Amino acid sequence: MSSEYRTGREGEFTYRGHTLDELQEMELEDVAELLPARQRRTITRGLGVQQLKLLEDARESTEEETANDPLRTHVRDMPVLPEFVGLTFAVYDGHEFERVRVEPEMIGHYLGEFHLTRNSVEHGQAGLGATRSSKFVPLK
Repeated sequence: MSSEYRTGREGEFTYRGHTLDELQEMELEDVAELLPARQRRTITRGLGVQQLKLLEDARESTEEETANDPLRTHVRDMPVLPEFVGLTFAVYDGHEFERVRVEPEMIGHYLGEFHLTRNSVEHGQAGLGATRSSKFVPLK
């Protein structure tokens, strides 16, 4: 079995039977029918004002522009659409903006899924005085 990642016909990316070029030429409503239920519901009920602004900004920008200066956004709940592929977004996590380059495999997910808001915590060893029992540990 080959270790390289292949999808669709001849290694070409497909999403639910459609190539990336076909997806990018489709209308938003047609793409919504292919997305998972939660993302489909988000689009059919109508995108919010901020989501529409982000979609408009993404349509106006090109891959070269966003590579140097990514589209900054606080909108973490925007579904990744085929027209976003190749663009770079700076997604806010509550502390800083993190670059997220949209790949074809991200279609159908949310922007916020690719930059987590919480960091993992690794606690060190407890020192003297950290607990009540450590008060009675002989020092030497």
